[in-house]
Amino acid sequence: MNEDGVIAATREWLQKAVIGLNLCPFAKAVVLKDQVRFVVSTAPHLDGLLEDLDCELDFLAAADPEAIDTTLLIHPTLLPDFLDFNDFMQLAEAAVGEHGLEGVIQIASFHPAFQFEGTAPDDMGNYTNRAPFPTLHLLREASIERAVAAFPEAATIYERNIETLRALGPAGWQALWRKP
Repeated sequence: MNEDGVIAATREWLQKAVIGLNLCPFAKAVVLKDQVRFVVSTAPHLDGLLEDLDCELDFLAAADPEAIDTTLLIHPTLLPDFLDFNDFMQLAEAAVGEHGLEGVIQIASFHPAFQFEGTAPDDMGNYTNRAPFPTLHLLREASIERAVAAFPEAATIYERNIETLRALGPAGWQALWRKP
C-alpha cells in the first residue's frame, strides 16, 4: 500500500472507530480543525523509525498548537508483531525523555493486534487501541489537560470504551469496515 493509501486507511479508522464510536471524545475537534498531522514512515529498520520519531517529536514541539496539535506516526510494514511493537514503545518513550519533552508530549500506541496484558487476543476491549497499522500517537500534554478539564468524567472513558466495544462485538466491528 502506498503512503496515500496508508493515510486514507488511518483516516477511515479515525472517523469510523475513534470518532464514530466516540472512543476519544477529544478527537473530533482536532480532526475538524485539521490539526492532526499524518506521517508515514518507510524506514526499513527500527533505527530509521526512531529517527523519524525524533524528527516528529522536534516538529510537534516547535509547531504552533493551533496549526498542528497532534501527530500520528504510522509505519505500515515494520513491527507487525504486537509484542515487538510493545517492546519498541520503551525506546519511543525514552526518545521523549532524550528530547527533554517529558511532561510536554506523550505517546499513545495503536496496533492492529493490540492486546492489553491479561486479556485474550479476541477480547473486544483490545479494540480500543487497534488501528490499521502500527501507530505512534504523539500528543501534547497541555492539550490533554485542557480536554480533561472540559470533560469531567475523563477517568471513565476507558471503561466506557470497553463496554461500547463489547456491546458492538466482532460482527459490529467488522460491519464498520464494509464498503457501501
